Amino acid sequence: QVQLVESGGGLVQPGGSLTLSCAASGSILSINAMGWYRQAPGKQRELVATITSGGSTNYADSVKGRFTISRDNAKNTVYLQMNSLKPEDTAVYYCNAHILQRGKWWNDYWGQGTQVTVSS
Repeated sequence: QVQLVESGGGLVQPGGSLTLSCAASGSILSINAMGWYRQAPGKQRELVATITSGGSTNYADSVKGRFTISRDNAKNTVYLQMNSLKPEDTAVYYCNAHILQRGKWWNDYWGQGTQVTVSS
């Protein structure tokens, strides 16, 4: 079984910073793309940022220049450094990974979500 465990969410003032982490564990053979998505109350889940196993990144326009995604392939972990946070960044942030599991084919896996609240 594969698990994605997120950490690092919380309450921060506008202009502040947070770093989210997501570690994948289980019977993993390989991980392709990893990414972060978010869902605000009453809105659809949206892409925040993705990163390939080779390090190529993609960001939503709303976070470009403020957020940085990175990964440690040896630790099967993806990070999201969030700077200059705005109230509109408030959402539940979900980790996603495209994983090849022992005895199975490639599948997408999701973390349980971590709350990020930006408020004064």
